[in-house]
Amino acid sequence: MKIDKKIIKELSDYLNEFNLTELEYTEKDTKIKVSKNNISINNQTSKIPNDNLSVTQNSEVIKSSKSGTEVTSPIIGTAYHAPEPGAKKFVEVGKKIKKGDTIMIVEAMKTMNHVPSTADGVIKEILVSDGQPVEFGQALVVLE
Repeated sequence: MKIDKKIIKELSDYLNEFNLTELEYTEKDTKIKVSKNNISINNQTSKIPNDNLSVTQNSEVIKSSKSGTEVTSPIIGTAYHAPEPGAKKFVEVGKKIKKGDTIMIVEAMKTMNHVPSTADGVIKEILVSDGQPVEFGQALVVLE
């Protein structure tokens, strides 16, 4: 099966033009799904990274400086910054934390999973928005 790269490029351009996070295109037996995090073709498990696209959530561009210690999500789910809506957030940029302190909750299948810090440090960056879906191994925060 040959994939037309022009279609993938055009779909990627539409993501940026219309500020979308995901777009799916189906024609006969070909299905192409393009998202700002990755591109997957025909429901294959392999994913092609797309470094040319910036990740956007709630109209803000989220960038990672990649300097410091990243705390990653241990599971797939939805990230929450506080234990319940309206409550005080677990962490803020500039807050000192110790190894084992809860930095976020990742909800999966109606179960709230506390994500502990893997090191002592100061929160340099929060990389995900409240209520944003996250993948296994996705960086949640950066510590200095």
